[in-house]
Amino acid sequence: MERMLGKKKYIAVFVLPALLLFLLFGIAPLITTGVYSLFDYDGIGKMDFLGLDNYIELFTTDRYFPRALRNSFILVGASIFIQLPVSLALAMILSRGVKGEKAFRTIYFIPVVISSMVIGQLWMKIFHSEYGLLNIFIRFLGMKDFEYSWLSNPSTAFLSTVVPSIWQYIGYHMLIFYAGIKSISTDYYEAAKIDGATNWQTSIKITIPLLAPVIKTCMVFALTGSLRAFDLIYVMTNGGPNHASDVPGTLMYNNLFRKGLYGYGSAQAFFIVLECLVLSLVISKLFKRAEENASAI
Repeated sequence: MERMLGKKKYIAVFVLPALLLFLLFGIAPLITTGVYSLFDYDGIGKMDFLGLDNYIELFTTDRYFPRALRNSFILVGASIFIQLPVSLALAMILSRGVKGEKAFRTIYFIPVVISSMVIGQLWMKIFHSEYGLLNIFIRFLGMKDFEYSWLSNPSTAFLSTVVPSIWQYIGYHMLIFYAGIKSISTDYYEAAKIDGATNWQTSIKITIPLLAPVIKTCMVFALTGSLRAFDLIYVMTNGGPNHASDVPGTLMYNNLFRKGLYGYGSAQAFFIVLECLVLSLVISKLFKRAEENASAI
């Protein structure tokens, strides 16, 4: 018993610094943001208590927040239904031992380690209305009717930011899927091969079911990353034109640091946190049975 207590003391000593840092830089700012969201506050002057009025304003009188929220859900849908399937397909192909496997892994992961600011500048050049590569290619094909001012047109600005947002993290999820596939015992595939199963059948019946915990993790990452998107969109469009490409993150930034609406901006920030938490719990609930089946195999 004394030995057990001694081990727990050592564990507590090593865990305590990380716990204190987490409380100081994670929980404390979150609580502060939640408190500010209940007040009318400009960051300097008097704080007037409003209760939940800031949250009510988000969905009743704010003209821009509903559109920003809709844009964030479009980005979530694109991440889950385009980014993750592409990443999974690439991981399955590479895990079969294609020639240059290590080189491809590195190449696909390069966008992840590049700053979002640099990625934004790169894609701004691609979507530029005059000298952008996309319009140059369209002109080369003789399809001038499809030339657009992609980043300044309200109907195309947000979709133009969705493309690099998806592209940048394909390699990130691909690497997670790849590691998950490599951790699956080869016994399953050898038994399936003896039974005459095709590659498609082994992927559907073995790989994907056993990857359920990994798929859930990637879905949570894709979901939360999309809901709190900011930097790439801010660099490319700053939420414009006329708030057409705004997401809650860009709207929050402008309210907090440009308009000085600390109380209202904090309500938007706290809403993003709650949104990520609730939807992550929903995904975990949906995958609970699949994870149990995977662990039972």
